[in-house]
Amino acid sequence: MSVETSMPNQPSGRLQKNSIGLLHIVFFVVAAAAPLTAVVGASPAAFAFGNGAGVPGAFVLSGLLYLIFSVGFTAMSRYVGGAGAFYTYIAQGIGKPAGVGGAMMAIVTYSAVQIAIYALFGVFVGGALAPLGMTLPWWVYSFAAIVIVTLCGQRNIAFSGHILGVCMIAEIAILLLLDIGIVFSGGGPEGMGLTSFAPATVLGPGLGVALVFVIGSFIGFEATAIFAEEAETPEKTIPRATYVAVLLITVFYAFSTWAIVQYYGPSKVSGAAQAGLDTFFFNAAGAVLGNWSVQVMNILLITSLFACVLSFHNTINRYFFALGREGIVLQVLGTVHAKHGSPYIAGLVQSAIAAVILAGFVIGEQDPYAVVFSWMAALATIGILAVQVLVCVAIILFFRKAKSDLSLWKTLIAPAISLLGLLGALGLVSANLSLLSGSESLIVASFPYLIALVGLLGAAFAVWLKSSRPTLYASLGKVFE
Repeated sequence: MSVETSMPNQPSGRLQKNSIGLLHIVFFVVAAAAPLTAVVGASPAAFAFGNGAGVPGAFVLSGLLYLIFSVGFTAMSRYVGGAGAFYTYIAQGIGKPAGVGGAMMAIVTYSAVQIAIYALFGVFVGGALAPLGMTLPWWVYSFAAIVIVTLCGQRNIAFSGHILGVCMIAEIAILLLLDIGIVFSGGGPEGMGLTSFAPATVLGPGLGVALVFVIGSFIGFEATAIFAEEAETPEKTIPRATYVAVLLITVFYAFSTWAIVQYYGPSKVSGAAQAGLDTFFFNAAGAVLGNWSVQVMNILLITSLFACVLSFHNTINRYFFALGREGIVLQVLGTVHAKHGSPYIAGLVQSAIAAVILAGFVIGEQDPYAVVFSWMAALATIGILAVQVLVCVAIILFFRKAKSDLSLWKTLIAPAISLLGLLGALGLVSANLSLLSGSESLIVASFPYLIALVGLLGAAFAVWLKSSRPTLYASLGKVFE
């Protein structure tokens, strides 16, 4: 297969235009959110340690926060675009040093998510194959996943979109079957009700702890903007995809967690979760749908994790690609595949980095769940909130400078509200890192400072470029215009 740096009828160094439509982008976003993994894996901890029956309401609050965030986010997407996403937003809103710093923070964030999911994938696959006599170490399956994901990522972006669509539909289907089964059976011992959405329940003790787990379930919806260069009519597709994805995630999470509250009962759901985080949903599925559903759910958890890591792989690719095309890192990372129009060199490099980091954990004999997954997930949650805070500031500053006929709601009020909300969420997560990660380690406690340091180093690098390579510095953030 021959590889060139340009494609027919397409500018050199540009990703393939009109490759994906609204549904593909929604698949990327929802797959990154990993519905089955988030609901079955993350929400039990929110029930056990958070506001109990109010968890569905916590998902609604988080969804509303991100819908408000999306107002300014999509408004600014009309004026900036390309594979840089948050990087481009921050660079053109706050300034180039902040943009480079934000890009570095985003890369660390998504790399942490990717490594966390690779580890969890290895654990689940190993557990599924063990009864069949295959007792290979977890990391064998993790490294195999890296190879397969890399190969998929080198194909046309629509190829990944098809895979993610199938995985997403399957994992949503099994949860909807459980949800509908609970509803048609009339719930559990306490019947059916809407207590989970009552302000007294949602805003009760433990809301802050619940939000620590709930907010993390929304990581990845930035994918709407990061594929702008490859989207059909991006000025329409990106805003629509953003709202559809956030609404879909919010409604699905809220409905699924509400249904499980009905099964156990509002007064007993917290205790049931504490009694068995890993069996919380599986016990309900077995009782409502039958034992077959438990086996199917286990299999779909694996495909959910694969879809999630493939989505983040494509996201990180485009960050590396953006920085390579800007000349901030090796320009070869800005190379596109001659046939598929994908950032294939960026994919190979970032997969190699993930493999090296994962190998470090393996050599250090770290537990794949308690350390690799939990620590990296905590780091990622801190990182994405910090980057989103910067984006809110960037949106406000951008529209103060740019001429626009958009309403004040879109250019100032909504971004300001989401800024305050995200700052609050960042404070809550930082204060509860030990609970989120399951560790009292000083390393985990340093994560907020680590993310800040990464951002400052990126900004310092941009300042150095200004004095040493002024021409390159002048073009930062403009490649995507």
